[in-house]
Amino acid sequence: MASSLRASRQFASILRPGPPSSRRLRPTANTYRRAATSAASHFHTSAPRRADGERSPTDFGAMDVLGNTPVPSTSIDVCMSDGFHLNSGARVLDGAGVLLVGGEAFSWRPWLARGEKRLLNAKGQWEVSNDTLGLLGLLWPRPDLLILGLGPEIRPISPELRRHISSLGMRVEVLDTRNAAAQFNLLATERGVDDVAAAMIPIGWKEGVGATW
Repeated sequence: MASSLRASRQFASILRPGPPSSRRLRPTANTYRRAATSAASHFHTSAPRRADGERSPTDFGAMDVLGNTPVPSTSIDVCMSDGFHLNSGARVLDGAGVLLVGGEAFSWRPWLARGEKRLLNAKGQWEVSNDTLGLLGLLWPRPDLLILGLGPEIRPISPELRRHISSLGMRVEVLDTRNAAAQFNLLATERGVDDVAAAMIPIGWKEGVGATW
């Protein structure tokens, strides 16, 4: 346990809130699609009829099942080329990634394990060492889902990394960072921050260069 804690601290450090940001992450088509699916799953009744027998127009505003749900403080407001702004006001800068778990946010630098700013293996698969996700191994109960944001584009993750995440009892969803942020915001609001974790690198990431070019 102590060795796992030391390893996790090497790659992840907790964030403190900074000045609040007024910017917001732009919703994506994926966000609207999933939100619509979520809303539809909660409503199975047919539209009410008026006295004259005609169906009443659908009130889509009333179908916003997340409208009055508080947004988690670890939701991502802005994805930047070299970092992130969180709803709490905390900022991740200088090309660092972010690890969101259990309602806490950590600055995350998984490339340090390799000694260079590379996250792809020889086969072109996205791969980080098990130690970089050591913080997840310290949790119990663990989140049901880990969302990976791989930067500006989606890559296949290595079978070894997938097996490691599965060994922790977690499912994994792989997306580019913009869509990963939108997906985390939606699911963390809907299901809670204890059920959903995320690990993301900045959208400006370039293999061998990092996100501070």
